[in-house]
Amino acid sequence: MQHSMQSPNAQTHTRQPSGRPLVAGLVLLGVLLACFAIWFQWRQTRRCLELYGSDAARQVQAAARVELWTPPASADAQPALETAIRTDISRAPGLVHLRRGLVEDANFDWERPASTGAEWDAAFAFYGEASAAAPATVVVIDFDPAGGTLAVAGRDRRVGLGRIEKGLRSWLAALAAEK
Repeated sequence: MQHSMQSPNAQTHTRQPSGRPLVAGLVLLGVLLACFAIWFQWRQTRRCLELYGSDAARQVQAAARVELWTPPASADAQPALETAIRTDISRAPGLVHLRRGLVEDANFDWERPASTGAEWDAAFAFYGEASAAAPATVVVIDFDPAGGTLAVAGRDRRVGLGRIEKGLRSWLAALAAEK
């Protein structure tokens, strides 16, 4: 009877599973999640992109300088934007949230018929560079009692303010109180 005995010092060679499938799976998962995030972001902002245009939407999100324009107090008729009282709000608390809210479709009432009225109660001027003389984009707000609207200056289409209206009114009131 022959016994084959291994010495206690002999090493058993068992192959460890490779981590390659796990790494490949995680990379694939990351790519799929990135694609989902891009699609989700596009879906949340597609109507605003159509309303603003991609360049103006980019300015709303990332302009170096932002001004609040308000009509002069002495105006009897609807004043032109050029006569507005201008206040730099580039560092105003809550501006980051306002910028984001202005490009999210869910904040607006897209069912309200578009109007081409020239009325305005406030405007936001977005400057591409802090030292620029003229704004790249001006977003005009009308707080009509029947429901506020938003438009991009120089374009005919307006959209109902929808759920952003209440917060926008209170944010502007808080800015006015700080003056």
